[in-house]
Amino acid sequence: MGFPIRVLAVVCLLMTASAPAFGQDRTGSTVNCDIQEGPCEKVVDGHRITLEVSPRPVRAMRDLTFKVTLTDFGGLSAAPYIDLNMPAMDMGPNRVMLKDLGQGVFEGRGVIVRCRSGRKTWRARVILPDLGRADFIFDVVY
Repeated sequence: MGFPIRVLAVVCLLMTASAPAFGQDRTGSTVNCDIQEGPCEKVVDGHRITLEVSPRPVRAMRDLTFKVTLTDFGGLSAAPYIDLNMPAMDMGPNRVMLKDLGQGVFEGRGVIVRCRSGRKTWRARVILPDLGRADFIFDVVY
C-alpha cells in the first residue's frame, strides 16, 4: 500500500514543479498586461504604445475592438497592425488591420480564437512598420 502512495506523491510533486507560475504560460512568457482591467502600455525606444481591447471582459470567440495609441511618434510609413497568437503555441495567422483615426490613434476589429488545449494566455504583437514592435501578453476569458 505504501508504494502507490509514494508514486502518487512523486507524480504530484513533478506536476507542481512543472506547472507554470502565476502570471506565466507554459513557455515561461510572463503576462505583462492586465487587459481585463483596462489599457496596457509599453515604451519602445522612448515612444509610448498603448493597447486597449473592448468590450471587457475580453473573451475568446467574440468580436473585439483593438485600439492602439502611439505617443511621441513621428509619421509612420504604414499603419501599424496586430498579430494575435499564443506565446505557448502557434495558432496560425490572425492579423488585426488597424485604421488611422488621427492623432496617433488606430483601431481595428478581430477575434481571439479559443484554444483547444484550454490555455488562455495570448499575445497581441503590435507591429510598427520600420520602427519595431511591442508584445502585450494577457489572459482572456473562456
